[in-house]
Amino acid sequence: MADDQESMWERLARPAKAPRTTLTHAAIAAAALEMADSEGLDAVSMRKLAGYLGVTTMALYRYVTSKDELFELMIDAAFAERSAPATAPADWRDAMRAHARQAREIALRHPWLGELAARQVVVITPNVVAAIERDLATLEGLGLDVDTAMAVHHAVTSYVRGAVAAEVAQRELMKRQNWSGGDDLRDAYGPAMNWMMGTGNYPAYQRYVSKARRKDDHEWRFEFGLDCVLDGVAARVGG
Repeated sequence: MADDQESMWERLARPAKAPRTTLTHAAIAAAALEMADSEGLDAVSMRKLAGYLGVTTMALYRYVTSKDELFELMIDAAFAERSAPATAPADWRDAMRAHARQAREIALRHPWLGELAARQVVVITPNVVAAIERDLATLEGLGLDVDTAMAVHHAVTSYVRGAVAAEVAQRELMKRQNWSGGDDLRDAYGPAMNWMMGTGNYPAYQRYVSKARRKDDHEWRFEFGLDCVLDGVAARVGG
């Protein structure tokens, strides 16, 4: 039996006692990601995953001792999709922007990721730590103390999570309602919106409703907000 204080990552770092020909942690993670991507996070259970892989539930428990460990494995596999560019950007803002864009792409590819990260509260896996390492290494040339560098990382990461969470929520709503675009969403909420705008209590929002041209341009909105965060950091730290 594994030591209660020993993490899955410590177990994985040890050489295997025998070749794992029928099941691997990578295969488990890939199957769990596929299930969550297609059916949602609630569809992932040890029993269903075992059936999906064609093994017994007990066989699965030899590799992941709990559902929490399975979730860690899934998060780590999703973060593994981040890749370092062939040529690292010279400017720290360009590097942080590239990291943030990758994080958004992965979160949109795996819409359950934000929900799962929120459930876990603290997530420590090799690829999660590697993502933090990339940010901190990117900021080293600015001469920041370690607390400030970590605060910059958290500021950018928090922006990405918040922006992507709203985008994912809208996508999931449109998927459930079988809506094909933003016009379908606006048609559905039109009566309530028209009544509120008709009260005259929301003139600034009324101007947005009537004049906005980028209501469905999530990428532009994300990039603008990200630039605001990075410009704010640059103004504060002098980079």
